[in-house]
Amino acid sequence: MAVAGAAAAWTPRGLAQDRRIGVALVGLGYYAAELLAPALQLTRHCRLAGLVSGTPAKLGEWQRKYGIADANLYSYDDFHRIADNDEIDVVYIATPNHVHRSLAEIAARAGKHVWCEKPMAMDAAEGEAMIKACRDNRVQLAVGYRMQHEPNTRRFMAMAKERPFGRIVKLRADAGWFGWRDGADDAWRLDPARGGGAMYDMGVYCINAARYCTGMEPLAVQAWDETARRELFKGVDETMRFRLEFPEDIVAECVTSFGRNLNTLQVDCERGWYTMSPFQGYDGNRGRASDGTVFEPQLGKLPRMQAEQMDNDAQSIIAGTAPRVPGEEGLRDLRVVDAAFASAKADGKRVEIARG
Repeated sequence: MAVAGAAAAWTPRGLAQDRRIGVALVGLGYYAAELLAPALQLTRHCRLAGLVSGTPAKLGEWQRKYGIADANLYSYDDFHRIADNDEIDVVYIATPNHVHRSLAEIAARAGKHVWCEKPMAMDAAEGEAMIKACRDNRVQLAVGYRMQHEPNTRRFMAMAKERPFGRIVKLRADAGWFGWRDGADDAWRLDPARGGGAMYDMGVYCINAARYCTGMEPLAVQAWDETARRELFKGVDETMRFRLEFPEDIVAECVTSFGRNLNTLQVDCERGWYTMSPFQGYDGNRGRASDGTVFEPQLGKLPRMQAEQMDNDAQSIIAGTAPRVPGEEGLRDLRVVDAAFASAKADGKRVEIARG
């Protein structure tokens, strides 16, 4: 689902074909510590070259563990100095959602390519600003939709065009988990100002899956905030149910939640069906189809998926081609998120989704 012509907005900066891309991790919370940093040790085309954090103790601990040079350590206050560091080619933003835009813009102005975790930003307007900043500074912007680098998901994406069971009739996509890890790194998930709540965190998996399984853009959405524990989830959604309307009268029924363990994708067609469960796990994603086809996990144990994602994105930088999941892909999901929040505030009123 890459955007045609996306690679034309920038030029490779003399990167040798055999060079490993230097990556600076921005935000040293759980995802960076437990998945991204270990995954970088498995990549063929990347290396961990820099660290950015607002916590000096974390920088020191990580520096000792991974042997990062003093010159490649940054706080958020001096992050702009990364422009002078030729060892760093890419920044991978893995912070709370509310600072994705500002960090991406600083990185772009510094001439560094940007990899950004999902959701790309707080809303579509911020996503558009990030795309513009990267385009204006001739750097790539890729969104960390790891599932689009996973083989079974890639097969489901191809089936949207092949239609082996005829026309798609409806979809179901459910993504949720009960509770979260304790500690300050995840406190922001309860804070609306920082992009907390299930829709931002898990709902984008449902939206993205509905889009890549149909190969279409949704026309409208209805959404209902079904938060049960209001005393805990103050100002953010614990559970959101939403319905996406697609062309050809296709409907996607979706649920995302911090109160239920959910991880299923189902595509129903005229002459059969195919499903994946789990469909957005860090590993073990498996599926089956009505004709007896079985989709066994192919990438191996975590963090192989994150390594595959970063290697693919690094290769696009080296080759000067568009990334598999460019910023425009994240923007399309943000337009759906914006409309879903508007619908939920209006008790499920049908809201048309903005078009680019």
